[in-house]
Amino acid sequence: MGAGSEAGRTALVTGLTGQDGSFLAELLLEKGYRVVGMIRGAPSDPVGCSEHLRDHVEFVHGDLLEPTSLVAAVAGVAPDELYHLAAPSFVPDSWERPARTFAAIAEATATLLETVREQDRGARVFVAVSGAVFGAAPESPQREDTPCVPQNPYATAKLAARQLTGQLRERDGLFACSGILYNHESERRPESFVSRKITRAAAAIKLGLQDEVVLGDLDAIRDWSFAGDIVQGAWLMLQQDRADDYILASGVGHTVAELADLAFGHVGLRAADHIRVAPSLVRSEGTTAPVGDPTRARQRLGWVPKMSFDQLIRRMVDADLRELQG
Repeated sequence: MGAGSEAGRTALVTGLTGQDGSFLAELLLEKGYRVVGMIRGAPSDPVGCSEHLRDHVEFVHGDLLEPTSLVAAVAGVAPDELYHLAAPSFVPDSWERPARTFAAIAEATATLLETVREQDRGARVFVAVSGAVFGAAPESPQREDTPCVPQNPYATAKLAARQLTGQLRERDGLFACSGILYNHESERRPESFVSRKITRAAAAIKLGLQDEVVLGDLDAIRDWSFAGDIVQGAWLMLQQDRADDYILASGVGHTVAELADLAFGHVGLRAADHIRVAPSLVRSEGTTAPVGDPTRARQRLGWVPKMSFDQLIRRMVDADLRELQG
């Protein structure tokens, strides 16, 4: 590995307030990093999933839609490692505001990479990309060299960010990696995502707080991993001698119905008794199952996820039970 000792290093994390940012900050703090989180508001504002880390991290202002703030953040922090996690993440919204989506994802990534190139080429950069870039790809599981056929503005913007990362790496020698991330979950996931919607419902129904949950396509397939395992892979990418792009995924697809059966079964309920399918929530799915092949990450990085799909869903249900009972 080529980055040397972790102790004393400074990491700048965009998206600190989100699920991934909080797990990454915990990991970096354990390794002795100085962690600086980029946030849109003031340091006194709530910092989402990282609120419990408030006394252990520093904050710098930065807004994905304000390029000058991104430049200033990188210049002020002078990070050894930059983890760019921040981005709009709710795909349906990208259809409503494609220009804003592209600016917040592709243009913000371009600004950060250009700033690192101009100010400090020694900084190592991780850019979070989505498995959605593959879209209607010709194969499943997808590998790093699988052709990309994005199917929505969000995925198109993420593909642009991935391509730009690779281009500046090759042309300018930046140590910049794209992490092609498939679905990854935890109890810190917003309830707008189907995984958390289901685990929350299973807990609430068990406690008598609601009677049913309304879902879309139960046959939709996703490749689900634990968010804590995913950020471990991101860190490993920046510890190598050579930068590259890596898929971080479980390599196994599960249906929404499987997730629901596991979540409800964990609390002694039968999922089918409590699920109502709403046609309005059933979105057109491509014919290619969105499953990632993590072979490169496992072989080159030594990345070994610690949490299974079953353990993940049980963990999420248990967390929702505790929160709703509290």
